[in-house]
This record gives sequence, C-alpha cells and structure tokens, in this order.
Amino acid sequence: MIVAAGDAAQSPMVERFVTNASRRTRHFHQQPSHVHFSSLPEAEFHSTRDFSELAALVAAEAAELVPYIQYSDQIPLRQWKALNHSRDWSAVHLIQNGRRIDANAHHCPRTMAALAVLPHSIIEGASPNAMFSLLARRTRIPAHSGVANTRLVCHLPLIAPPGCGFRVGESVREWREGEAFVFDDTFEHEAWNDSDQLRVMLIPDLWPPALSLCDRAAVLAIIPAAGVGFSGAL
Repeated sequence: MIVAAGDAAQSPMVERFVTNASRRTRHFHQQPSHVHFSSLPEAEFHSTRDFSELAALVAAEAAELVPYIQYSDQIPLRQWKALNHSRDWSAVHLIQNGRRIDANAHHCPRTMAALAVLPHSIIEGASPNAMFSLLARRTRIPAHSGVANTRLVCHLPLIAPPGCGFRVGESVREWREGEAFVFDDTFEHEAWNDSDQLRVMLIPDLWPPALSLCDRAAVLAIIPAAGVGFSGAL
C-alpha cells in the first residue's frame, strides 16, 4: 500500500517511518547510563492520555534554588563542565530521590497535593522526584541520557518564552506554557533557552505504563540494591 503524504502527516509513527526510510532521520535507542529493563517499548515521547492526573498540576511559589549539576571537581566533567555548580541551570527540589525537601515543599501545598496522586514509583533512595527546573537566558543543556528506563519524565512548562526548545532522539518540540508532555529520558536528549528570559517548568517522574505490577516489584527490589539515584540530569 502506498501511503500518501497527507496520511503520513496524520501519524507521527508513519511520518518517522518515512523519514527514517529516506535517511533524513535515524533511529535512536534507549541508552540508560545505569539500569535497563528489557522489553519495554522504545518511544521518545509518550501520550499524556496515559497520565490523566497531570491535569491537576498547578504552578506554585518557589523557594530554595540550587545548581542542578553538582559534581565533585575530581569527577571528569566532559559535557557538564560549563554547567557544573552553575545557577544557569538550577532547581527547586520538592522531592529528591524519594525524600521530601521540606524547605521547599511547604511553600507549594497545592503542587504537593497534586503530585501525590501521580503514578510515580516509591523506591528507597531513588524516587519519586519532583522539582521546579529553571534554565537561564541564552543557556543550553548538552545532549545526555538518563540513568534507567524504569521511569518516564514529565515536563510541565510554567514559563516558556519563544526560543526555548527540547530534543529527544530525532523529535524536537517547543515548550508551551501549561501543555505537559511525557518522555523517556534514556533517549539522548538536550534543551536550550535562546531567549532573553528565564524558562521554568515543573518536572516529576512517573512509572512507565508498560511495567506490570510484577515488573514494578522487581524494580523496587533491584534499584535500591544497585544504589542508583534517579535525580540525575533531566
């Protein structure tokens, strides 16, 4: 069957198939830096229809800002050298590696109440995680991959001036205020703020819907034993 161009435009999967076949794009794969759960479907972005509770998330007052990248000076920085200990990319952590950050969370009762109903995992020393992420004007986050494919990441833009963008694999999206999306951060991804204003978003992590209750039980047992924290670069 021949797929008409108009039909392809209606289906992102068909459109990607066409561009991959014509070598205009390439197929990216999950590349977690620490943990890989086999047989999970590979998709750069996931439908928000699988996460109906996201509609409950609201903006709230922020509190304690910290640099998002904080590596020891003894660790080779490679792509993080420019952002290490820099407030150009900073965060207000509400929940970090499963621990509520009271100094910030008490400022945001409505956001914390909304986060409580989301389908995020409770893994000792690893998750859930939720934060306000702030990216300064004229700042770029280099391409990188997340630590494990046993979670998905939500971006809810709160302040998204024109000139801000995000790439996951071959998919590029512009953030739009109030429009959440869910992606797999074990695909190579990068972000940029080419505007002259601050970009702010709320970022929680979520269970992948494809993980069964049995699968989740295995993750809950193995991740703490592996000593993997999830609040790495997003």
